Amino acid sequence: MFMGSMHRRSFFSTSAGILAAGASGVTASADGLPKVDRPRATDGDERHEPVWDEMLEITVGRVNADLTGTGDRVIQAAVDYVKRLGGGTVRILPGTYTLRNSIYLPSKLRLVGSGPDTIITKNASETIAITDDSDWYDQEITLAASGKFKVGDGVVLTTKNPHNGSTDVIKRSLIARSGNRFKLSDGLRKNLWLSGMPTCSSLFPLLTSEYTADVTIEKLTLDGNKSNNANLNGNYGGGIFLQDCNRYTIRDVEVRNYNGDGISFQICHDVVVENCHSHDNTNLGVHPGSGSQRPLVRDCVLERNDQGLFWCWGVKFGLAERNRMIDNRSYGTSIGHNDTDNVMRDNEISGSGKVGILFRDDNRGRDFWANRNLVENNRISNTGGADGIAIDLQGQTKDVRLVGNEIRETRQPMNRVGIRIGNQVTNIELAKNTIEGFSTPIEDRRATA
Repeated sequence: MFMGSMHRRSFFSTSAGILAAGASGVTASADGLPKVDRPRATDGDERHEPVWDEMLEITVGRVNADLTGTGDRVIQAAVDYVKRLGGGTVRILPGTYTLRNSIYLPSKLRLVGSGPDTIITKNASETIAITDDSDWYDQEITLAASGKFKVGDGVVLTTKNPHNGSTDVIKRSLIARSGNRFKLSDGLRKNLWLSGMPTCSSLFPLLTSEYTADVTIEKLTLDGNKSNNANLNGNYGGGIFLQDCNRYTIRDVEVRNYNGDGISFQICHDVVVENCHSHDNTNLGVHPGSGSQRPLVRDCVLERNDQGLFWCWGVKFGLAERNRMIDNRSYGTSIGHNDTDNVMRDNEISGSGKVGILFRDDNRGRDFWANRNLVENNRISNTGGADGIAIDLQGQTKDVRLVGNEIRETRQPMNRVGIRIGNQVTNIELAKNTIEGFSTPIEDRRATA
């Protein structure tokens, strides 16, 4: 009995030592759990995927590719094939690809081209009146004429809302037809009544996605054919348009000539826009849309848009650095409604038509302004006309730091202002800024309020 007890005590003591020794080699991760340093492919585990030496790659091209063609159908076929096998790369070879519908991106995709030699564009848009009432539960429309519309086309349906007078915008695809009567890819969910003068237009984003994650878009040239297309609002479209997506990287992409926004993403988190050139678009160069958290816009050139970088509503914890925002018609950067805790650092903002950096007066509630933002080490020059303003803080903006910026006007001073502080703005830190060449370096309206 005594020896048996000793053996048991010895066993437990030895086992405890082995466990302790094993545990001593475990490194804790940030959340306190053991760090996963040798991940395995485990069914349903999307957090820790091994880095594989090779994944599926499909090439698309005019010739000598896995899939050959020049339109959206061949690119979408490649993307869908990669999706079916769990992710991989679609490589678009040099050439011009003209779309009749968006390319819809799935999760776990790398879409890569050959830079300026891979051009994705779209056909000219057409708008035709809808000539039959459709209720919110319907899945079809009737047009005044079929025009150039084909089955498979991407379309935007617009109408005046019969209840509140606003404009309803519905994005769908045409999936069947009989004459001028078309079936849609999904139900309307809004009323298309003739009283609202509804129309159907062949408009769509070039690249788009909803509710997907872990996608990289690289080395593509996207041309929106602006002169032959109607405008599509940046809340619904753009050269690239994302809705409710996570962890997208857009790198080395040129987006140009879109009659709308260049790059727009709404309620999307951890989006990286890096080394991109968004230019000559009708509306916004880069549009981190409502509710987007932690956007990163870095080393981009945003020029000759209406606005370069537009922080929408509730965009938080973002970083814009080392960008060049040149000759944008209204604002280099605009930030407003509840856009808080963001950093704009080491950017060059020049030639803005009205204001270099605008803190908007989005007066819609008790505390809806662009508070707790840092503007640091930027170079802002030659803003606006005779009464241009380099940095304009409006409304009840508060807790903003302007530190180490070079704000210069190399033309005549005229009535130009370096920094204008509105009469309701509070707790603004100005430190180590250089302000030269203005009629009024700092106009502080609080002093006269």
